[in-house]
Amino acid sequence: MGFSFLEFIEPIELEDTMFIHAIDKEITLKLIEPKDAGAIYELTDKSRDYLREWLPWLDGTTKLEDTEDYIKMSLSAFANNKGLTTVIQYNEHVVGIAGFNQINWANKTAYIGYWLGQDYQGKGIMIKVAKALTDYAINHLQLNKVEIRAAAENKKSRGIPEKLGFVNEGCIRQAEWLYDHYVDSVVYGMLADEWRNR
Repeated sequence: MGFSFLEFIEPIELEDTMFIHAIDKEITLKLIEPKDAGAIYELTDKSRDYLREWLPWLDGTTKLEDTEDYIKMSLSAFANNKGLTTVIQYNEHVVGIAGFNQINWANKTAYIGYWLGQDYQGKGIMIKVAKALTDYAINHLQLNKVEIRAAAENKKSRGIPEKLGFVNEGCIRQAEWLYDHYVDSVVYGMLADEWRNR
């Protein structure tokens, strides 16, 4: 199956299992936890109109319990070694979510997903987060490839893999239903050899 998260994180009870990665003095990635639900839901609700332009799940997140269910699902994926969802902390405040939406161990590929609250855009946070996750996937989990997908018209999101040197591998037409219309997705990929030889 490949490397497991729990080879790097002591496998205690799920509630006590922790993943923390300090990127710099301001930004930290921390495994999502049930106690984060309030802060995540508040951030989601405050940025709802902004996030809704490109994220399809906003209308299904209308109360705190929806965020609590999302956290349970994320922790289940983590416990089963199928994903890693982290809270982005900026100066100790919850500002967004990022992680591996899925890990395909058979093909040694991780799929990064992310979102950031509206008030925290333009600070260079997400480029550092995506870089740290890519490095973790390749150099710690020993995966061969990292993919990031973004809506074709979502220039901000596409800018993240482009700045990190990911290769544009093409466009998937009408890849996602976004409330009342389909959007195309651009696939960006980074191979382990490319990342190590930058």
